[in-house]
Parts: sequence; structure tokens; C-alpha cells
Amino acid sequence: MQIATVNYKIRLADGTTQIVKIIATTFKKLKVWKLDFSNGKEIILYKVGSEWMQRTEDYLEQRYVASIGAFIDSLELSNGNQMAQAN
Repeated sequence: MQIATVNYKIRLADGTTQIVKIIATTFKKLKVWKLDFSNGKEIILYKVGSEWMQRTEDYLEQRYVASIGAFIDSLELSNGNQMAQAN
């Protein structure tokens, strides 16, 4: 189950909407998701158990981490269901 690249739209606290590019990749054998924002900012998310985390040097509000993580989970669940139905 691999997510190549997908876009995700978030509404920020100031009411503006921003498109975030989500790229699945690996870092030191750990599956991570790189978020590329239109302003050039990059954030790395990873999952520990059922909790979504971000690198210490990243400062994305936890509600956005949880929202984007839930979106990634839904994509992986959807991809898993499609693969199970194909078998």
C-alpha cells in the first residue's frame, strides 16, 4: 500500500485555505509522510501506534497533524480494501 503523491486541502485558523502535497517516503527505514506547503515549508509526519507525530523541529498545530493523519489513514484503508477485493 503506497501513496505516491496526493493533495489535501486544509482551512487555516485565519480562514484561508491551503493545498498541501502529501508524499509517502521513508527516512532511516521508517515510513514517513512529507507535507509540502505552497509557501515552501516542509513538515514530516510519522505514525507511532495509532498516534500521528511530527518531527521536533516542525511546528504544525496538533489538530492539523490529526486531521492530515486521519486523511492518510483513510487512503491506506481504501487502498487496502481495493487490494483485498482484487484477491
